[in-house]
Amino acid sequence: MNNKNHNILLWLTLFAISMGIFEGAVVVYLRALYYPSGFEFPLAIMDINIAVTELIREFASLIMLLSVGVIAGKNFSQRFAWFIYSFAVWDVVYYIFLYFILGWPESLFTWDILFLLPITWTGPVISPLIISGLMILLSLIIYKHNIKTDYTFKLIKKDWAILISGSVIVFISFTWDYCRFLVRNFSNTELKLKSFSNKLFDLSVQYIPERFPWVIFLTGVLILFLAIYFIWVRMKKNL
Repeated sequence: MNNKNHNILLWLTLFAISMGIFEGAVVVYLRALYYPSGFEFPLAIMDINIAVTELIREFASLIMLLSVGVIAGKNFSQRFAWFIYSFAVWDVVYYIFLYFILGWPESLFTWDILFLLPITWTGPVISPLIISGLMILLSLIIYKHNIKTDYTFKLIKKDWAILISGSVIVFISFTWDYCRFLVRNFSNTELKLKSFSNKLFDLSVQYIPERFPWVIFLTGVLILFLAIYFIWVRMKKNL
């Protein structure tokens, strides 16, 4: 049983590393086209077909990561663990690849576009890396317990409630600055749906990050860490 678990971990790690490299390669191509002098805000004007393709690619990436988690896991908690593990390794490798190829990011506090669904996420590079670290920690705790208990561990409602609460707060921190920017530009303006979409696209190439809400972000991180700690304590009692 241990060998089977180790094989799953090995192949998921290799898959996530490969995905991170593929993701980084796509960004290298995009930056060569749109940011030949180096990536910076505001964003360059992108062809609408390219922009739509990017959204579809991000969604497809999530499906790929979810798929390997479902295949590897034996119950919902395990599938969740493998999904977040693959996601986190993918994210870390992505930044390592870009650093070796492009010398970017210049520092851990360099701003980046983190995600585009369902709205633009931004933040210093260190922020998603911190979340990735927590995701890897949680997934490996579940992995270690599964080896010793033969796939019997499951997250309970309390675990999910705390994890979801922390995740929502982190999501708010990642979208906070961009939403503030939109509110300032859309205040007291009534637009039809089509006009709103055009306005939103136009504003996206004007957005320059101003301030990351560290208090909100670290609050979410603390809640997530506490959730992981409570899960670890409960696991130790069950061993």
